Amino acid sequence: MSVVSMKQLLEAGVHFGHQTRRWNPKMERYIYTERNGIYIIDLQQTVKLIEDAYMFVRDISMNNGHVLFVGTKKQAQDSIREEAERCGMHFVNNRWLGGTLTNFATIKKSVKRLFDLEKMSEDGTYDLLTKKEVSKLELEQEKLQKNLGGIKYMKNLPDCIFVVDPRKEYIAVNEARRLNIPVIAIVDTNCDPDDIDYVIPGNDDAIRAVKLIASVMANAVLEGQQGRQEILEQDQDTLEEEMLAEAEAEDDGEKPSLESIFA
Repeated sequence: MSVVSMKQLLEAGVHFGHQTRRWNPKMERYIYTERNGIYIIDLQQTVKLIEDAYMFVRDISMNNGHVLFVGTKKQAQDSIREEAERCGMHFVNNRWLGGTLTNFATIKKSVKRLFDLEKMSEDGTYDLLTKKEVSKLELEQEKLQKNLGGIKYMKNLPDCIFVVDPRKEYIAVNEARRLNIPVIAIVDTNCDPDDIDYVIPGNDDAIRAVKLIASVMANAVLEGQQGRQEILEQDQDTLEEEMLAEAEAEDDGEKPSLESIFA
């Protein structure tokens, strides 16, 4: 069974590309036709490529890996946050800070600053400061929360990133490629697919389209997590059975006599 249907893609408007004058020729192989000056994306290919990306994400999740959801354009912000939170993954939906991946150590220092400010606001430290000082610290905390809130619990680099509009998020894509982190992306007709490991041809401007594809990626994470849990439970059951069998074998064995013990 397909992880997403053609009907769902059509209803969400995933097939609508950009105007024909705004396109990247490298996307030609993913275009079905042109209608009223708009490119129509070949959804048969999109269905297959979404499935490929789904399997990849599921396997990463099953191996206890992590996916970073990235989408800072207005149409993507809510969906990226909601779907990342739904599957327990990290996200960037306000602004990609240069070096988020390639200078992760510095980013972690900024995250530590965010935690410090949160602690100060909760432990009464602000009560000892002037209103002006508190206002300045609150603005700093708000800015850090906006930019880093989705990754403040990310202890290590992600195993892959899922991107909405790689043309806008080119810095994130470039950083991932430099670190050999696989990139999955919704790629519209004005984007370059060459830098993407798992291309999902589709409309990256429609809220419903972004929501649908992001939800499929989140579902892949959840399925992988469930699969991992089942494997762990099976391993635990197997271990318990082996230990029980071993104990029974020992019980069935001939017990040594007192004479043999003290001989």
